[in-house]
Amino acid sequence: MTAADIIIDGARVRTLIPGDDSPRPRSIALSGGRILGVGERDDIAQAFRGPHTRLDDARGMTVTPGLIDAHLHPIQGVELTQGLDLGAVSDPRELLAALREEAARVRRDTSDGWVRGWNLDYAVFDGVPLRSDIIDEAVDGLPTLLFFFDFHTALASTEGLRRGGITGARHFDDSSEIVVDSCGRPTGELREDSAYQPLLATMPALRPEETLESARRTFARMRRSGLTGGTIMDGNSGTLDLLEALDSSGSGLPVRIVSAMDVKPTATAEDRAAIRAQRDRGGRRWRGGVIKLYADGVIDTGAGWLYEPDTDGAGLNGFWGSQADFVATVAEFTQAGFQIATHAIGDRAVGETITAYETVGCRAHGRATHRIEHLECLNPRDIARLAATGIIASMQLPHMQWRRPDGSDEWARRLGPVRAAQAWSAGSVLRAGAPLALGSDWPIADLDARFGLAWAVLRRNPGDLDGFVYEPHERLTSAEALHGYTRGAALAQGDTDLGVIREGARADLAVWADDPVTVPADELVKLPVLATYLDGSREDHAQ
Repeated sequence: MTAADIIIDGARVRTLIPGDDSPRPRSIALSGGRILGVGERDDIAQAFRGPHTRLDDARGMTVTPGLIDAHLHPIQGVELTQGLDLGAVSDPRELLAALREEAARVRRDTSDGWVRGWNLDYAVFDGVPLRSDIIDEAVDGLPTLLFFFDFHTALASTEGLRRGGITGARHFDDSSEIVVDSCGRPTGELREDSAYQPLLATMPALRPEETLESARRTFARMRRSGLTGGTIMDGNSGTLDLLEALDSSGSGLPVRIVSAMDVKPTATAEDRAAIRAQRDRGGRRWRGGVIKLYADGVIDTGAGWLYEPDTDGAGLNGFWGSQADFVATVAEFTQAGFQIATHAIGDRAVGETITAYETVGCRAHGRATHRIEHLECLNPRDIARLAATGIIASMQLPHMQWRRPDGSDEWARRLGPVRAAQAWSAGSVLRAGAPLALGSDWPIADLDARFGLAWAVLRRNPGDLDGFVYEPHERLTSAEALHGYTRGAALAQGDTDLGVIREGARADLAVWADDPVTVPADELVKLPVLATYLDGSREDHAQ
């Protein structure tokens, strides 16, 4: 028998193996980055302990598979999360005060700087149309770009529009829109990526070393909440280059990463060929092989694709000018051997994506089944279709934090009470037998996986014991939430040897001070993660 490099001794072990629901004290033997065995302490010691085996005492602790964030943006987030974090702003007065202070700092500390902000709640404007003149005076004439929390909408100052060359409406091959008034003048509201990219292009770019260091810090933060992996949902060849650089320097990537590559309607034949050629790029702790598509935008601005119009009469258009082109793109990359992940928030966007997958095949040869991201509004008949096809539902339940109990938030107001009651139907998805993976969508929601686990169980703000519970019948159990962040997320990216503690699996593990399944969900966000193992290499975490 092979001697273990490490034996994790005497922990309560949650293996995530179906039917093994007892977290009784056991030991785990590790060698060469893999799990040699899991079992009773004496049995593991007798079978695997050698003269050089290190014994990690874990008595009184709980070991789970390392958590995996099924959907996040750790590199794009570096570029977009510049300037003010506006998450604490709740009304226009607070926003303008924050912008005045930031504009003064920019005037003082930079020669030609932009005022930038992110994480802004639509509710701050309370239904008032977004306009540049709302913020122009506060920013003292400086070029300004403010992102709302979902990064699908931005508000630019008048000078920001001028710097970006935005003088009126433009045609885009996707559903992006430069919003204009009745005279054709841009209002300052920019919907979707293509509309705000001209402004980003005029801003000073981060140096490559700044991006590398910021991404490394983000990955390190992931580890501290028990995450040992994640799927990037905004990649391109530059993303793969950066992952390659990180993985080949120092101790390598601190987490295991799968990166999707974006394909927009604007992609040329040459663009697509270049993406296909990179399908098998990868390294020790990263790989590609996934394509990210968009079926719609967001409900809050009327860009979510719905079966019936929203209360403002919007929501009837998909992201692609031609749905046939979307289906053809799914077919192209499925046949090229890629897994497909599609952003679909509105109910029709989800339904049309399922139909596209059914039309061309729900998985590529040798890859995981295709997946759908977000699924914020689900028609019950499409939940049944998810279960029947095995298409993976990848959901981010902390997004509910921007809702209001009275339904006055833009998301719920536009949907109306009947459809808003079908929000983030994670419980129904599981009960129907469909695969479910969970994630944060960072920087849109908190990167800390414990926050995501708590929202999945509580469907309210953790710690707010009297807080409003959204759709209580859709709550997950703690065990289901843990599965969504471990085994469910692993299978969603096609990794059968992750998200589980069994012989032969990768030694990616999280060590908790207590059992995340039995600890009250309100206490999950403060439950210490004492250590993580990646490929069997331990990292201790100060609490």
